[in-house]
Amino acid sequence: MTEKYIMRSSAIAARVLGDEMMIMSATDSTFFILDQVATAIWQAAEGHTPLSEIVAKQICQEFDVSLETALRDAEQFVEELAGHGILLLSNQPIRCSAQRPEVR
Repeated sequence: MTEKYIMRSSAIAARVLGDEMMIMSATDSTFFILDQVATAIWQAAEGHTPLSEIVAKQICQEFDVSLETALRDAEQFVEELAGHGILLLSNQPIRCSAQRPEVR
């Protein structure tokens, strides 16, 4: 299995409201409301930690879900957000000097 690395795009608008994260893509104006699991993945998307490690250390420990199920769902989730330009996706660590989005 090839590792996936994810990083939040700077071409977004994001806000935390209660337990949910709201994100809008500046690329295509797509709007997403993320649940707690998706928010945890999105907030951990710093480009240097493999998705499998994020899932194993954060998602599986915080939420009652198996690694296999969580990883499968996480991969589908990041592919969808990457398709809208909300996440950058790579098979190697992402070393980008671009400004990261501010989350309030």
